[in-house]
Amino acid sequence: MLIIFAVSVGLFFAMNIGASGAAASMGISYGAGVIKKPLTALILCGIAVFFGAWLGGGEVVKTIGNGIVPKHTFTTAIALIVLTSAALSLFLANVFGIPLSTSEVTVGSVIGAGMVYQSVYASKLAWIFMFWLLTPIAAFFIAILAATLLKSRLVKVWVEAPGAARVLSVLVVLMGLFEAFSAGMNNVANAVGPLVGANLITTSSGILWGGLFVSLGAIFLGRRVLETNGKKITTLRLEEGCIISGTGAGIVTAASIFGIPVPLTQITTSSIVGIGFAKHGKEVLKKDIVIKLLAVWIVSPVLSMVLSFTIIQLIIEKNIYPIIVMIGVLISVFGIKFLMKKPSETGKILLSEEH
Repeated sequence: MLIIFAVSVGLFFAMNIGASGAAASMGISYGAGVIKKPLTALILCGIAVFFGAWLGGGEVVKTIGNGIVPKHTFTTAIALIVLTSAALSLFLANVFGIPLSTSEVTVGSVIGAGMVYQSVYASKLAWIFMFWLLTPIAAFFIAILAATLLKSRLVKVWVEAPGAARVLSVLVVLMGLFEAFSAGMNNVANAVGPLVGANLITTSSGILWGGLFVSLGAIFLGRRVLETNGKKITTLRLEEGCIISGTGAGIVTAASIFGIPVPLTQITTSSIVGIGFAKHGKEVLKKDIVIKLLAVWIVSPVLSMVLSFTIIQLIIEKNIYPIIVMIGVLISVFGIKFLMKKPSETGKILLSEEH
């Protein structure tokens, strides 16, 4: 029963990955009106995601399964806790309105399990963190370069020429499919990597079934994300959409070949910010945007790592002391936040006590 439950949680997690991350890949094509019907966009996304997972998802699955912690660390119970911690982190983030990366929360959950048994591969982890740091920066500068080229007279003449819109329409759909393909390559591992690490399924079975459920999630649960990304955030020209999708897809595909799980959402956001920087200058680099990106990068793995570590200590190791410490830390954090939020009231209380 535990094995069935663990596999079910993994596949359910895969559906949610498809509904949130993968479905966004066709948002530009749908928002621009190139693809009129949302179901058509989602079906195309689902097909591309499945083939991305099936044909190229194996390397990242290996990294999640035995590249961050030794394979013997994973048992059925540990795999279930890792997946539950990642899913719970995303749920809590949705409740508080914090956008998290599925790749980062999954890696964080695996690290949490490794910390319990002091079996984390530090060199591999450093390699992953380096990619997390550099890929959004690379996306930002690639987008600036591409957007600057769009300003050139030669490109402007071509874009405004008769028939160019039709070519750009086809290109933006192809780039959306490429982005969905890359999402399948990279994100399927988040759902099935721990299952493969625990020997509950093989790598080939994992990418097949994981890819199928990510695809089903995109098709049947991705409508709201498609609408939001396509029509409720901002309007982009077709050529700008090609840059964003192409940049994100290219970087994520390259990372997947090396077996590195990376945050597609942050890479895409960095591309959008890069285009805005090329068009409007430094004013686009607002402080709140930068802080939000950094907060997501830090909070995503830390939250799931703490949950995974805590649940394993409590349920598997029957050790309550780390829980007591974490409760103390939480009380301290919220206490400091309260004192900083209401300094005047605090001062009055202290003064009244002195008198």
